[in-house]
Amino acid sequence: MTCPICGRAAEAKYRPFCSRRCADVDLGHWLKGNYRIAAAEDEEAAPQEPGGRDPGASRH
Repeated sequence: MTCPICGRAAEAKYRPFCSRRCADVDLGHWLKGNYRIAAAEDEEAAPQEPGGRDPGASRH
């Protein structure tokens, strides 16, 4: 397996990266929003009130 950041051989300690530096570079990409996980919007999703409550749910 090769490091996805620099292409060198991965080290077991930092897998899938080769070093802590490459692991930190990858974390920085996530924190800056360079990587995104696409999600399809569900058009049939129930609308929610501000605060995240489902308007049809009972309050116990």
